[in-house]
Amino acid sequence: MHSNPYAPADHLQAELIHDLAKAIDGQYSAILCYGQLARLAPTEAIREQILEIRSDEIRHFQAFMRIYICLTGHSIRPQVTEPCPDTYDAGLHFAFRDEQKTVDFYLEIAEKTHDPYIKSIFRRAAADEQNHAVWFLYFLNH
Repeated sequence: MHSNPYAPADHLQAELIHDLAKAIDGQYSAILCYGQLARLAPTEAIREQILEIRSDEIRHFQAFMRIYICLTGHSIRPQVTEPCPDTYDAGLHFAFRDEQKTVDFYLEIAEKTHDPYIKSIFRRAAADEQNHAVWFLYFLNH
């Protein structure tokens, strides 16, 4: 969905706040899932890499929450969007697909906002998510 450039600013603000809430929930879900996935990892090296990815997700979560609080004046209680699969292989497939979808979502947010700080935060997060997807694909193939 493309934003109407002539839409009122409050409509764009409401859409950004909605997208931020969705992004916060997604990061929260990923943080929990990747903690579980790290515990299921077959080797210490894979476990450490998944925990590094999880650290990026925590950083994104915190950045998105700060933006949300700045825009709304209050925080939100994040919700788990989808349950994490309970096996390592299913978790990897889930994580790979989720990271790929998230890249597109974050780039859409970056394109829709006129705020340079928010644009840069979401572009950086999209790049991180793409990197995570590559790692999960690597783990799936080895």
